[in-house]
Amino acid sequence: MEFMKRFWLLFSQSVTVVLALWFVVATLQPGWLWPGLFRGEAKVSFLQAPDQTLQGAPAGSLRSAALRASPAVVSINTQQVARKKMRRPEPWFHFFEEPEDESSGAGLGSGVIVSAEGYVLTNNHVIEEADGIQVVLNDGRTALAKVIGTDPDTDLALLKIDLPNLPVIVLGQAESLQVGDTVLAIGNPFGVGQTVTSGIVSALGRKQLGINTFENFIQTDAAINPGNSGGALVDVNGSLMGINTAIYSRSGGSLGIGFAVPVSTAKQIMSALIQYGKVTRGWIGVEPRPLNAELAESFGLAKDAGTQKLPKGVLINGVLQNGPAAQAGIRPGDLVLQVAGQAVVDVPDLLTRVAALTPGQPARILLQRGAKQLEVNVSPGTRPQPPSQQQSKRR
Repeated sequence: MEFMKRFWLLFSQSVTVVLALWFVVATLQPGWLWPGLFRGEAKVSFLQAPDQTLQGAPAGSLRSAALRASPAVVSINTQQVARKKMRRPEPWFHFFEEPEDESSGAGLGSGVIVSAEGYVLTNNHVIEEADGIQVVLNDGRTALAKVIGTDPDTDLALLKIDLPNLPVIVLGQAESLQVGDTVLAIGNPFGVGQTVTSGIVSALGRKQLGINTFENFIQTDAAINPGNSGGALVDVNGSLMGINTAIYSRSGGSLGIGFAVPVSTAKQIMSALIQYGKVTRGWIGVEPRPLNAELAESFGLAKDAGTQKLPKGVLINGVLQNGPAAQAGIRPGDLVLQVAGQAVVDVPDLLTRVAALTPGQPARILLQRGAKQLEVNVSPGTRPQPPSQQQSKRR
C-alpha cells in the first residue's frame, strides 16, 4: 500500500513537470512543437522530369551531331617572332586571334582531324608565317604539327600530327546542302575552349566577295567569332560540310554572316597537298572582264536573235603576249562561252574552269568573236603562286 502511494506521488510529480515544460515551450517557442504550422508551410508536390540520359535526346536536340563531330575539332596555337603584320581592312574578318602588337606571341585558331593518319585541315591564315604550331585535342592531348602544304588561293592548309587513336570526322557531301538546312559551327572562339553554335545555311555558292581568289562559299548564320578559323561546319548528322573561314562584320564580332569553304573543295586541295605538297592549277594568261552592253557593242558581239539579250560569257579584255591563250589565237574582245565543255557565265566561273585544267594538256575553249562562234585548243600553263606579301593581307 505504501509502495503504491509513493509510485502515484512520483508519477503525478513527473506529469506535472512535463506539463509545465510543455506549457513553457508552447508559450515561448511554439515553432519547436509545430514548425510547419507557425511558418505557414504546406505540403507541396513537384513533378520531376525523367532522366533524359535514359530517354535519349529530346526532340529538336542537336546533341548527337555535336557528340559525333566535336572530338575531331582541335585548337591550334601558333608561335611567331616579331614581324610587321598587314591586316585585312574591314568589313571582312578571318576569325583568327593574333597578338595586337608586333612582338612575338601566340595565335589561336581551330582545325579538324580528317584522317586516322593524323592529317588536320585548317585555314592558311591560321598558320601562315608561324614558327611553331601546336595542336590541342578536345581530350586534352597536345602535339606539335608539321605543315604538309598550303593553298592561299582557297585559304586552306594541311597539317600532320603524330598521336595514336585519333578521333576522325566524317566527310559529308556539301552538294546535298540546301538553303534552310540546319548546321553547327564548332571551334575555339576567343580561346575560351571548344564551343558549338547552331544556325542554318543562309546561301550557297557565294563568290565575288574578294576574300579568296577562288570562292564558292557556304554562307551561314551560325554564330562564329575570332578563333573559329579552320573549325568545322557540320550537318545534323555530324558530318563535315565546310571549313569556317571568314565573317562579315563591322566590329569583328558575329553578325550572323559567316562563310565556309565547302568540303568538296577541301577534299580536292587535301589530295593535291598530300600527293604533291602543293596545288597546281591551269593558267592561260588572259585578263577577263564581265560583259556589258557598251563592251558588246564596241567589240561587235551579237545579241541572241530570239531574246535580244547579251550572250552569256566572259569578255577577254587583254591577252598576255606569248602566253598560252595568245599562242592558241585568243584575242582581246573574244567572249569565252565554254571551257572544256563547261559553261562560263562570269569571271569566277572562268577562273575556276581554267584552274581545273591540267597544265600541258590541251583543252577546248568555245569563243564568240563578233557574230561567229569558234573553238580553239589551248595548252594551259601552271598558275603562278601568289606572293606571300599579298596573302598576309588576309588577316
